[in-house]
Amino acid sequence: MLSINGTEIQMTRGDTARILLNLTTADGIPYTPVDGDSIRFAAKKKFKDGLDTLININIPTDTLLLEIKPSDTADLAFGNYVYDIQFTGADGTVDTFVAEGKLVIRGEVE
Repeated sequence: MLSINGTEIQMTRGDTARILLNLTTADGIPYTPVDGDSIRFAAKKKFKDGLDTLININIPTDTLLLEIKPSDTADLAFGNYVYDIQFTGADGTVDTFVAEGKLVIRGEVE
């Protein structure tokens, strides 16, 4: 079961999570990605894990749908993880618009 509260995502290990992103400018105006823009979701156990990224997903800019697949969490231990979501514009600008998200992987009956 998927649950989202602010930047906290809770999900059951091995489930599918589909999260639709809404992008806005700093002025609150909806932003539609252009050719060359990219968006990335990355999760780790701790922020200071260096390059030890456990989940790394490129989010399609045409749908803005983050899909965490069962295989992305199947081997993770139950518990808390951290994530960020970063936008890179076609012009090279970078905006980490979710910088300190929390991902909770809940247990399942095996």
